[in-house]
Amino acid sequence: MVQSAPEPPPCPFEKRFPSQLVRDDAFFMALAYNQAIDAWRRDEVPIGCVIERDGEVLALAHNTVEAANDPTAHAEMLAITQAAAAIGDWRLENCTLYVTKEPCPMCSGATLMSRLKRVCYAVPDPKMGCLGGATNLNDLARVNHHLELTAGGVLEDECRALLQAFFRLKRAASDEALSPAPTSASPPPPNAP
Repeated sequence: MVQSAPEPPPCPFEKRFPSQLVRDDAFFMALAYNQAIDAWRRDEVPIGCVIERDGEVLALAHNTVEAANDPTAHAEMLAITQAAAAIGDWRLENCTLYVTKEPCPMCSGATLMSRLKRVCYAVPDPKMGCLGGATNLNDLARVNHHLELTAGGVLEDECRALLQAFFRLKRAASDEALSPAPTSASPPPPNAP
């Protein structure tokens, strides 16, 4: 018998609806935040990404690692692929990538290889982040392209709260699933006659 996957914990966060009149870092990060909420609702790690050029959105993506069974299906990788297809060039010059958490080693490398002009991330990642957290690939002297970086600060608290709540609820659900189900009759005490 095939067991169905457990439902993701309900997402207690609401999407943001930023004004279209001011297309600044907060505007684009709010769109990335909304993508992270979409990821949560699909039981994916809630990381969202947006790529823009000249104030226009080229790509929107969120993690789909679980659904795709693909370890490379990170929000940044998917958005980079979408943006390249949208402009018909792998060089994403003059584009900015917004992401709710600092990119991992794979995604940090992809941001450099795709020639993005700038990366703006909300939450620094001291364990796996490679644009300033655990290390900074952008600081390698021999790399032939360097990014402008905005590290943390833009919707940082909101994005951090989203990530922390997701993992807290996932752990609680996992702990609950592992604990034995209560029975109607209590077992006899040890060494009972």
